[in-house]
Amino acid sequence: MFFRRFAYTVIFVPLLAACSPATPELPGFDATVWRRDTYGCQDLRPGQLKSLLQAKEQLYGLRTATIEKLLGRPDEEELAEQTEKIYNYYLESGPHCLPPHQRSGANKLSIRFGPLGTVTEVLTARPNSL
Repeated sequence: MFFRRFAYTVIFVPLLAACSPATPELPGFDATVWRRDTYGCQDLRPGQLKSLLQAKEQLYGLRTATIEKLLGRPDEEELAEQTEKIYNYYLESGPHCLPPHQRSGANKLSIRFGPLGTVTEVLTARPNSL
């Protein structure tokens, strides 16, 4: 019995891991610069936003772990209805830059995940402001 469970684990876990989508290559987008600009306080993210939004179709269907690998941990995370969640990344500096990093009305990129944990929506609060 133990051997059978072990064999299934050894065979199926690597297969499942292989099925997870790779981090997409987004032309003109520098993920390192994006991740380095925590809370958008260095104003580096607006320079990356255009490339990110032009390739946003590649983000749909990705899982939270893949988005975190690409964009880093979100500046804010919201839980919505029916196990949905939203990752928010600030695009400009504001009062949220000061500890304890309270929410602010600064423009942000929002990525909504559906009940299956995959990206269903990518939008900015004020798309034409940057």
